[in-house]
Order: sequence, then C-alpha cells, then structure tokens
Amino acid sequence: MLSTSRPALPRLHPTSAFTRSELRARLADGVLVRVRRGVVARLDPGPGRRERLVLARGAAFANDATTAFWLSHSTAAVLWGCWTYRLQDRADVTQLTPPSVVRRDGDPVHLVARHWTPLPERDRTVLDGLPVTTLERTVVDCARTLRGAGALVVADSGLRLGADPVLVDTILTEAAGGRGVRSARQVLALADGASESPGESVVRWLVHEAGLPALDLQLLVPTWAGVFRLDLGWSDLQVAVEFDGAVKYSTLADGDATARFMAEKQRHDALVEAGWLVLRVTWADLDQPDRLIARLLAARRGRGRRSR
Repeated sequence: MLSTSRPALPRLHPTSAFTRSELRARLADGVLVRVRRGVVARLDPGPGRRERLVLARGAAFANDATTAFWLSHSTAAVLWGCWTYRLQDRADVTQLTPPSVVRRDGDPVHLVARHWTPLPERDRTVLDGLPVTTLERTVVDCARTLRGAGALVVADSGLRLGADPVLVDTILTEAAGGRGVRSARQVLALADGASESPGESVVRWLVHEAGLPALDLQLLVPTWAGVFRLDLGWSDLQVAVEFDGAVKYSTLADGDATARFMAEKQRHDALVEAGWLVLRVTWADLDQPDRLIARLLAARRGRGRRSR
C-alpha cells in the first residue's frame, strides 16, 4: 500500500551489467527482480516493494513498446499515487486495438496484462514521461475490474487526490453495458475522498458487503479532554470504528511510546465517558472478515438495546 504521494520510478538495469554469478546471487536474495527479458530492477525491501515492482514492469514494457499504449488500471493507480489493496505484481497496459502478442523466449510469464478498448484523448495523459490513463479513467477502470475492497481503496484515494467525480460519472455512463459496470456503480456510489487510509476503505466495503448501514467518516466528538476525530462510526448508536494500521508503540523511543500510550488512553477514556463504544480494527482483523462483522453486529445489537 502507498500513501497519496506519487512514487519514484525504479531504475532499470540490463542483465549484461552484472556478472553471471552476481546476477544469480542478487536474484536469489531478492535485491534484483526480473522485469523483462534481459532487464532487472533493483528493489529495496520493505513497504511499497510490490508497487515499485509493478512500476518497474510498466517502465520496462514502455522501453520496448512499438505501438501506442497507456499504462492503466492498477499500474496507473500506483503511478498516480493511489492506495492499493492486494495488488497483483504485473503491469496493466491499455492499447487501442488487440495487439499481436508473441511472448519472447526467456520472458517471465504474467508480467503484463493487456487491455484493448477505445480510449478518448480526454482519458490520456503523461506522467514521468510515461503514457498513462487519467486519474478519472483509472478510477473507473479499477472500479470495473478489481474486487470490491480493492476497487474502493483505489476509488477513495483517487477522489482524495482530486479526481473529478462528475467526470468519473461521465466515463462510467459512457461504458454502460460493458463488463464490470454494474459492480463499478456500487463501488463509486460508496467512494468518498474523506477516507484517510486504505484500511478504512476496506472496513467500509466489508460493512457494505454485509448489508449493514454505511459508516460515517471523520466524526468530530466533543469530550472533557477536547474534541476528537473518529475514523469511522455510526453516530446514531455512538459506535466508533478506529483503524489502527500505523506506528506500533514498540517502534518508538521509550519516552515517545509512553507518551503516545498515555495520550491514546486518555482519548479512549474520554470517548467512553462521552458515551461511545470504540472498536479497534487492525490489518489482521481484515483477514478474518466474518469475525470482524460479528463484532460490529454485536456492537450494534448492544447499543440498540441500550437505547430502548
């Protein structure tokens, strides 16, 4: 997953720049990754590695392309700086006509997914010297092709980055009758640029999929300790959902960790005393959606009984 800042393109290297033994060793330890026949990229470990790999494969395709193309779908989302969720490690490319594709011997498989469709000038642009679909077209393409949670993550962050919702709606309307349009309408109806993290977007999709009322975003709650902003919640039931995907206390200096822990405790206590039930959700919880939804249902039932 990425923040909403645009990533730098990874540097590509010809395999001929390395000795055979060095190339084998660096491929084995993951420092180098093959992105096309005869081309590798040096990828640092850590967060964002898969996004950098996708960009490297897109850039490698661009270097060899002989017909018009635009990086699109998830690859365009990464290039624009959108968040992603469960990103596939391939490059997506849109071309105007079905290409004649013959995989070259030695090319790794599944490096590029090719899409062909009419692409109006309005939906084309250039970023970092690479042809790419516009942000609005990228949001629609991802909404039509990605699974619900992944689609909403891109759509929320696209709107947060400034995608024009009117143009997004126009592009989707023009695609009426096409594959994935119906599911895209559901995603885009739920999309909200106020979402502040991909985790929040995934929670909102799971709640939608479970048929529960939509969660409100960025709620301001007055308490004795000040006004606090909640990630998500049901205001009518005073149930808050806080997504905790950020810094762990253990990664901070001892003094910082203690101060943050005490501040979080005061905040939590103040919210509880103001009548709120606060549920914390982590990335691990998103891997067990049934259990998470059961927690949310139990919270809603409990608060519903309280209000009778």
